[in-house]
Amino acid sequence: MTTTGRLKELLEPIVSNDSAHAKWLNSLSMMENTGARKISKYEDPRKVTEIILKHAAEEARHAWYLKKMIVKLPGQACPDYTEAYLLAPVESHQYLNLLDVEVCRFLKNKFALTGRALKHGAYLLVTYAIEVRADELYGDYQAVLSKLRSKVSVKSIIAEEEGHLREMRNMLESFHPEWETIAEEAIKIENRLFDRWIDAVELEMKTQKQPEIA
Repeated sequence: MTTTGRLKELLEPIVSNDSAHAKWLNSLSMMENTGARKISKYEDPRKVTEIILKHAAEEARHAWYLKKMIVKLPGQACPDYTEAYLLAPVESHQYLNLLDVEVCRFLKNKFALTGRALKHGAYLLVTYAIEVRADELYGDYQAVLSKLRSKVSVKSIIAEEEGHLREMRNMLESFHPEWETIAEEAIKIENRLFDRWIDAVELEMKTQKQPEIA
């Protein structure tokens, strides 16, 4: 089964379980917050454009919004991003960090980029790969939320992520004439890391279903 198919199968049991759902929301919130911090790290201290500021602000808002959605789940609270409040905490924390490291390695090896050029290229490719994933993930997630009539909604995030994806394509066109081929490499890296994360979430959900041994 494809990663997309496995994700769709996982979403319904996650949304049906308030405790798992809260941790899922908190995990997504943590990833959005990590994305916002990484965008700030990539910024040139002087040549900061409006679009980069917009991306950072919206990623931070998504992190806050997802955290706020947890209160819609009865009796659930995830006060921070420590392991007890995340699904697959190790893989959740590592996902974006590993993507960043591997994309930087690719750019160094392929184009010998260093310094500010490397940071800019990594910002473009990492953000693009994440936006492609977010477009799919939040769409599938909202479909399950609607199906199960959950009080949680990510429709506002979906609209903004679609805009981000268009903006990243425009920025990549200016970055390199063969940007699509280059971006495919980032997508391949992200697919592998996302699959690793889904493996861990799937295992945790199966473990939660195991009966306690007296």
